[in-house]
Amino acid sequence: MTSNSSEQTTTIVIFGASGDLTRRKLIPSLCNLFCKGRLGPEVRIVGMARSNMTAQEFRDSLAQGLDASDNLGPDREEWTEFASRIHYCRGDVSSTGDLRGLEDALRSIESSGKPANRLYYLALAPSLYGPAVLNLGSTGMARETDCWRRVVIEKPFGSDLASAQELNKLVHSVFAEDQVFRIDHYLGKETVQNLLVFRFANTIFEPIWTRNYIDNVQITVFETEPVAGRAGYYDQAGVFRDMFQNHLLQLLTVVAMEPPSNFQADLLRNEKVKVLNAVRRITPASAAEIAIHAQYDGYLDEPGVPAGSRSPTYAAMRLDVDNWRWQGVPFYLRSGKALDEKRTEIVIQFRRPPHLMFPQDIGPNILAIQVQPDEGLHLEFQAKTPDGKMELRPVNLEFHYDDSFGGQAIPDAYERLLLDALNGDASLFTRSDEIEEAWEIMDPIIQGLAAPDAPLPSGYAIGSKGPEAADQFLAKDGRKWLHQYGRH
Repeated sequence: MTSNSSEQTTTIVIFGASGDLTRRKLIPSLCNLFCKGRLGPEVRIVGMARSNMTAQEFRDSLAQGLDASDNLGPDREEWTEFASRIHYCRGDVSSTGDLRGLEDALRSIESSGKPANRLYYLALAPSLYGPAVLNLGSTGMARETDCWRRVVIEKPFGSDLASAQELNKLVHSVFAEDQVFRIDHYLGKETVQNLLVFRFANTIFEPIWTRNYIDNVQITVFETEPVAGRAGYYDQAGVFRDMFQNHLLQLLTVVAMEPPSNFQADLLRNEKVKVLNAVRRITPASAAEIAIHAQYDGYLDEPGVPAGSRSPTYAAMRLDVDNWRWQGVPFYLRSGKALDEKRTEIVIQFRRPPHLMFPQDIGPNILAIQVQPDEGLHLEFQAKTPDGKMELRPVNLEFHYDDSFGGQAIPDAYERLLLDALNGDASLFTRSDEIEEAWEIMDPIIQGLAAPDAPLPSGYAIGSKGPEAADQFLAKDGRKWLHQYGRH
């Protein structure tokens, strides 16, 4: 990881700075980095949005956002010092004239005489990614001379393979690939990063991380909230675009990838791309064979949802990775909204013993990686009960972050990712070919289930565990969903 030169200042420019992402995630994370002494003395933050407000009004709105964030808040003195670094410039990223005005403002803010690095963060609606990048190019604001220029782009990156390829082409017409940081905040979560350590720093697990010992892998991302005010966006995206193409496939790559020779960004991302490339492709006609979709009851009554919408709010699917390590091991992915609990979990089910010498039927060994809310690892194995006859029961070995690290707070994923972007470490960001491979997997599934002759989405009650169709989907393979290995 490279550090910013002490001879250079750095400006973080947030486009779309009046939005929810800036208030709830970006500013709280940057403030925490500042309080930990990780931003450096020369870092400034400039917000740009169309909202007509003064810099002080902008700072006041951000202070209110800190109270609503999941981050630990600073004390008054720390906030006052941090807020003194924050500036605001009113403007529209789709206007070349407004960006030229921003450039003038930045030069004034950066008037120390030192070269200034810049990190441009596109906290914008996806429709504005293209205009923002093109205007950064046409105004010369992306040009690197004595200092670096980087751009952070939020998901969704495209809405299908063709649009993702078009956006990649547009971005590359202005920025080189090593200047582009496509963010998926799931990769910044401590437990996801710990999975790499768990696999590649502990020799007891890597030898059994193969088709010879693993029966199936289940990846779950559940949310309790309905679509609420996001119905306009969500109905266009649906759960496949909103969660599967990015978050769930990213988790799959971390579980399934081969070990790189070292923890270097391109080597790490090469292995993730190899996994996606090995995922078995299907045609739209066979989508219903490997996936089911559903809507929660009342979704069609949500404001902004058109009558008769078939956009799914829940889905489950099976993917197969056709390579030497994973041949024949199904990866089951599921995600949904308005469910009974908020949970992100990866469950590895191992094969049963080839021969059982005990008269009692026993379950397989289970390894569960709890990404949220109770971050930790849980290994279930069999043990004999004390005294009496030979009776077995499952017991757990557990690791919890809050127990093992003295209650040390787990930083928000954006905190780690923002610091990595400032330091030029792209290890936890997605590369252009990775994005396109993911869309190549998802496009036929989305198209197939949206076809006029495809099955309609089934229903499920708000606050339930999901549709019965999801249980029936796994029952076809003689399996069932495994869950609730964290503390409750």
